[in-house]
Amino acid sequence: MTGRTPFAVLRSLARPADESPVAAASGRRVRRPGEACEMCGEGLSERHSHVADLDQRRLLCTCRACYLLFTREGAGAGRRRAVPEDCGSDPDFVLTDQQWEAMQIPVGLAFFFRQSDLGRHVACYPSPGGATESELDLETWDEVVRANPLLRDLRPDVEAALVRRRDGRFECFRTPIDACYELVGIVRRHWVGFHGGEEVWQHIDAYFADLRRRCTRGGDRDGP
Repeated sequence: MTGRTPFAVLRSLARPADESPVAAASGRRVRRPGEACEMCGEGLSERHSHVADLDQRRLLCTCRACYLLFTREGAGAGRRRAVPEDCGSDPDFVLTDQQWEAMQIPVGLAFFFRQSDLGRHVACYPSPGGATESELDLETWDEVVRANPLLRDLRPDVEAALVRRRDGRFECFRTPIDACYELVGIVRRHWVGFHGGEEVWQHIDAYFADLRRRCTRGGDRDGP
């Protein structure tokens, strides 16, 4: 395990926007990322779209109009990509305990995505300190991909396979990358002690219950 934080998405969303001299002089409060579109400044609701900026390796909070500009293949010269908003589940997902252990994931939650600037897949798991990268055994990962069609067409940088290990079985979802970091935030906010505490697992259970309701079975895509 490396302890590194990959693809620093969402970390930047917690930082205040830089205050310009004009704003400081006027006394006008600068909106934080997540409160306004980071492209045009339009106000945002709590639930809004995201665009991945691959050069800065972060997610941009965007209004609907700006988000739609990047849903076409090749938009933004390929350096900005709309984070998809659909998800899917795979009831036939196949993974063994031996494969899980070979991927060096110490907890029952992990997400996997292809990071294009590294040219490889990355495995991360939520921890009290944020998203932690695990050294991914590529041979094992290739075995898992061959056995599970849902994993073969994940969109690089913006889509992940979210896996939960519980009660001796594995559950897999194709999810937008921002949904994975939403789970990371839940763990960071509510984890206490060594095992996390009852409250954090209640929040995690509620997160997955909502995810199951939203997902299409078999992983079929709803849109671009």
